[in-house]
Amino acid sequence: MLTLPRTLSLTPAQFAEVCAANPEAVLELDADGTLIEMTPTGGSTSSRNTRLLMRLQLWADRQGGWKVFDSSGGFLLPDGSVRSPDASLVRLERWQALSEAERDGFPPLCPDLVVELASASDQPEPLRLKMASYISNGAQLGWLLLPRQRTVEIWRAEPSTRAARFSAQSDASRLEAAGEFPGLVIDLEEIWAG
Repeated sequence: MLTLPRTLSLTPAQFAEVCAANPEAVLELDADGTLIEMTPTGGSTSSRNTRLLMRLQLWADRQGGWKVFDSSGGFLLPDGSVRSPDASLVRLERWQALSEAERDGFPPLCPDLVVELASASDQPEPLRLKMASYISNGAQLGWLLLPRQRTVEIWRAEPSTRAARFSAQSDASRLEAAGEFPGLVIDLEEIWAG
């Protein structure tokens, strides 16, 4: 069990040390240095995330030029936070531009596509703050999947300001990325089914 004072503020390097000393802990680091402790997901969410990752990997294999990451991979974002999206895509040339040490640690970049999949215990507002953070740190596209509501929020940056904005699709059965991710389509019915 990990117990740390709430006033503790960590640098990304210190966070990496805490993670190495507590490999069983599921942690993220906020931009202000605050440690965020997360709980493991339940079976339905894990199954949904596996299906999502499988679809992303199939697309990346067909498309070429992409790396797929699961929820256990942390990224050092430009604002100093370390975040672990439930699923993400990074352009291969961005990945290959990193040193071996950067790839082995928390890669210092924000993924191009980030996906957060809400579990039964998640409240939408903290996930929305996380999505806004991904967008402000450079993500091209974000998907917040809310299975209980059968809703997806599609997050992008305003072209002129890079401010995060989202549109919601209720009772969505299909999700198409388009633009930067040609041909990436997710059948949400199989994700909602768990």
